[in-house]
Amino acid sequence: MNWPGTLLNGRPKTRADLLFQLRTRTPHELWLVIVDASASTRRHQALSDAKGVLAQLFDDAYRQRACLALLTASGAAPKWQVQGLKASSGLRAWLDGLGAGGGTPLVAALTEAGHWLTVRRKRFPAEQQRLLVITDGRLKDCPQLPALACPGLLIDIERGPIRLGRAKQLATALGADYRHIDELMSV
Repeated sequence: MNWPGTLLNGRPKTRADLLFQLRTRTPHELWLVIVDASASTRRHQALSDAKGVLAQLFDDAYRQRACLALLTASGAAPKWQVQGLKASSGLRAWLDGLGAGGGTPLVAALTEAGHWLTVRRKRFPAEQQRLLVITDGRLKDCPQLPALACPGLLIDIERGPIRLGRAKQLATALGADYRHIDELMSV
């Protein structure tokens, strides 16, 4: 009810004299984060630096009241940690316990994330979705990747004297922006 506008026109006598205001509510945001925690990310402190970026991301999501979906790609299959919940301080404990090991089911994680986003989009059509992929890009093969239909950023955590540069190719295939973690750390 728009009481100031209604009362400025005098005392309302009929329902037609009442002025209503539309609720303007910004749509929620969903941040989908896919973390490559395979054995290759342990080299040269890559995963521990990525944890610093993730900690900052979780704090930003909490402050902005964004929803988070968190998918870890390590071992034999990807694993959901959080699926579309409000960011909370409980993520800090998960982040502290995050370790690396096993294979790189990143393609499976991207495929699963694509299916999940499609279902979520039907349920929350006004939601603004964003994608963040943290990986070193060390995949055995890179078949056709699913289109995720949301703006994305791929953070390359590959370090060491010999860099394969596959993360940049992966970002291009996903249609995501590319940044190396060293660029983020120097800012």
